[in-house]
Amino acid sequence: MDVGWLPGDGHMDPSTSRRPALVWGATGQAKVLKPMLAAAGFDVAAVCDRDTSADTPFPDAPIFYREADLLGWLSVQHDDAVSFVVAIGGAGGKDRLVLDRYLSELGLSVLTLVHDRAWVDPSASIGAGSQIAALAGIAVETRVGRQCIVNTGATIDHECRVGDGVHVMPGATVAGCVEIGPGATIGSNATVLPRVRIGEDAIVGAGAVVTGDVADGTVVVGVPARARVGGASSETPRPACTPWK
Repeated sequence: MDVGWLPGDGHMDPSTSRRPALVWGATGQAKVLKPMLAAAGFDVAAVCDRDTSADTPFPDAPIFYREADLLGWLSVQHDDAVSFVVAIGGAGGKDRLVLDRYLSELGLSVLTLVHDRAWVDPSASIGAGSQIAALAGIAVETRVGRQCIVNTGATIDHECRVGDGVHVMPGATVAGCVEIGPGATIGSNATVLPRVRIGEDAIVGAGAVVTGDVADGTVVVGVPARARVGGASSETPRPACTPWK
């Protein structure tokens, strides 16, 4: 597992070496990761996306929409070990985990990114493939799982347990001793009060204030947060993807 460089932490100094990285996903989250990859000493060598209308935010890197193109490119990468990051946000946590397994099985190394202006307590742990954005905070004895995203300005306080594939969106506040199940999404500027459990694949809407437990697969909105009844949502939990579908 590669870990993004932080000043003084003993990891690679990005001024002395550059390494290739593949980014899966060509939209907003890839743009968030662009400066983080550069600061960590990685050059984006290729981009993948299933959406053929997507354009790469990395103009010097090819974008692949088909598995055959990716495999052909990998077949000529003999000299450099390629790392990867999955830049899919929203309620796509299970997708990130599927793509993590797929790319790992192809021999790529999962890349964990921590912005140099994020704060992670030394006693906290960050799972492989996770992304901690600028001004985010991870407090004492909190455990963040694999392929999680903690976006700009979001905070997770002490002794929380964050499952694999969770997304904590910009400005969200998670208080102490909260458990967040795998694949859950905490919306922008939402607040989760202490000792609450957010269930697997649950979604907390933007600006909601969660005062009690949220069941698996439930979408909650409002102040205080209540289960949403009716209506469509682009963030409704969905089955995990297969890599190229």
